[in-house]
Amino acid sequence: MSRYAEVLLPLALHGTLTYRVPEALAESVCLGGRVTVQVGKKKLYAGIVTGLSDTSPSAVGDTLKDILDAEPSGPIVTQAQLDFWHWMAGYYMCTPGEVMKAALPAALKHTTEATPKRRTARDPLTFTSKSAPTPRRPLSEAQQQAADGIKKAWAEKDVCLLHGVTSSGKTEIYISLISDVLAQGGQVLYLLPEIALTTQITDRLGSVFGQQMGVYHSRFTDTRRAALYRKQISDTPYTLVLGVRSALFLPFHNLRLVIVDEEHETSYKQQDPAPRYHARDAAIMLARSSGAKVLLGTATPCLETYQHALSGKYGLVELKERFGGVSLPEIVVEDVKELRRKKLMKTPLSPRLIDEVREALARSEQVILFQNRRGYSPVLSCRSCGWTPQCTACDVSLTYHRQADRLVCHYCGASHPVPKQCPQCGDTELRDIGYGTERIEETVHTLFPTARIARMDLDTTRAASAYTDILNAFGRGDTDILIGTQMVTKGLDFDRVSVVGILNADQSLSVPDFRAAERTFHMLSQVAGRAGRRGRRGLVVLQTMSPTLPLIAQVVKGDYAAFFGTQMAERRRFAYPPEVRIINIHIKHRDDRLAEEAARTLAAMLRPHFADGLLGPYKPAVGRVQRLFIRRLTLKVSAALSVNGVRRTLHAAHDRLVGQPAFRSVQIYFDADPL
Repeated sequence: MSRYAEVLLPLALHGTLTYRVPEALAESVCLGGRVTVQVGKKKLYAGIVTGLSDTSPSAVGDTLKDILDAEPSGPIVTQAQLDFWHWMAGYYMCTPGEVMKAALPAALKHTTEATPKRRTARDPLTFTSKSAPTPRRPLSEAQQQAADGIKKAWAEKDVCLLHGVTSSGKTEIYISLISDVLAQGGQVLYLLPEIALTTQITDRLGSVFGQQMGVYHSRFTDTRRAALYRKQISDTPYTLVLGVRSALFLPFHNLRLVIVDEEHETSYKQQDPAPRYHARDAAIMLARSSGAKVLLGTATPCLETYQHALSGKYGLVELKERFGGVSLPEIVVEDVKELRRKKLMKTPLSPRLIDEVREALARSEQVILFQNRRGYSPVLSCRSCGWTPQCTACDVSLTYHRQADRLVCHYCGASHPVPKQCPQCGDTELRDIGYGTERIEETVHTLFPTARIARMDLDTTRAASAYTDILNAFGRGDTDILIGTQMVTKGLDFDRVSVVGILNADQSLSVPDFRAAERTFHMLSQVAGRAGRRGRRGLVVLQTMSPTLPLIAQVVKGDYAAFFGTQMAERRRFAYPPEVRIINIHIKHRDDRLAEEAARTLAAMLRPHFADGLLGPYKPAVGRVQRLFIRRLTLKVSAALSVNGVRRTLHAAHDRLVGQPAFRSVQIYFDADPL
């Protein structure tokens, strides 16, 4: 009797494909197992078996292809993982194949695995502590009360928010809770938003848990990620896994706790490609299906999370004092507009900030300067006619990178030589306007010629070990001044940082987005928290063009409650999350006219179902990326609407639109809960 397998492939297909199981492979083909199959006439893919049957699909039984090969070592995906993939595909409105593509390391998606590379000292599979598996540090009274409060909250709710100020010692609380779970034979997943953070956290957790811990993120070689994945499916998995959002897709046998550190971070949201998931929300669903508890930790909760905590959906534990009684930093506001009017702002650093940096260096202390824009200058402009170089593939100006002497598009990555003269009027005087981290670095070298300076941004951290090298040098005291983008805001803990400079506090407020104020508050509060973390109170110099904004005062006072109240009033007034759910619908095509027509046609299909809840179509702030013109529809989904009904309506409209010959080549995708 023939057997038939449903095979999931890493392709944007709505379902599985059916293949016949050859008798020679009958013992090797299993649920969750990896098989090699042919798609079309020539292409071979590695797929996952999601179903087995003795019954042939009647319509295609005689035309089915055979499975070509099967991995004999058993399943590489559990049923729990398959269920999670299907939930994610449904909620984030993509296909299970797209989830599979994101979930598995590349080596497990190939038809044949590459020969494993010899591991180097920088690429070990097992973490080795630099010191003997170290005893846990005793918790302070406040930390112990917080840990007890979390356990009490878990007795009634599956999710708890730990709202602890910067440097309150949340990591030590995590270690205590992890130890309890591991002692009971459970597994723990510890999520971080950025690879940069894994350096410090790995050292701290590794000193306590040693070889019980595995680390998983995209900067590791694919061979290492595949090896760790296979270890997790084996009978001897790591009991503690530390990783970024992709670690959600690892197999777990007995998951009992998920920690989402810095839960407010936008890096938890996958933007492109599909699945466009939010790792925090997906982690909560993963934990629910596993019977595990969830701890969300941050000094600046996102509004949705804090609202859930206040409403009683989540537990809430607050830690309002820094460890060791260290005071929160003093934040002084520098009015850049007034300083420029008085002609006192001769560099991107205000006179007060220059003085504070100089004094910190004299005391052999360290400084962090934050500017959330890389490159030398965001705009190059002709002094005579005002011409600025634009990307030929995207609707954005090119950023000047002086060290490379190139103009670079930060959307598509295109790179161009710097013109010698204006192509519009012929003038040879091209001036740079604004400043990025590269220009700040140059300025700081001029102001403090003897200081040891490092820059941390996307340009300086492309190498696999760059994060670690830069942060370790700063941690050892080999660097005096660290200049960086938002990478330096994310929970980094250094003993000797006494001064933090925020060079342009208003930059993110100018973005046309209802979350702009929330992102700005998070970013400014987090970077301010890097100052004065041991022994003495730190100082933050916050440079702004708008010193009277309520948000600036809320950051200065560290008044999250006031910030939350202000923002929630606006969200309720204009019906934005957490009052409603949002789904963005993106329409893309190389022809601007066709993109517009497709968007209008789709909107006409959807408006009878959603009325005023559907906004658009409109052109986003960047209306063309990689030669594709973009239109967007925004759907506000109230709690009264059926989630499944909304999805069915959207998918049906999508299929109707692309079913029309005129719109067959239009790209359409959905982004649920966009950031």
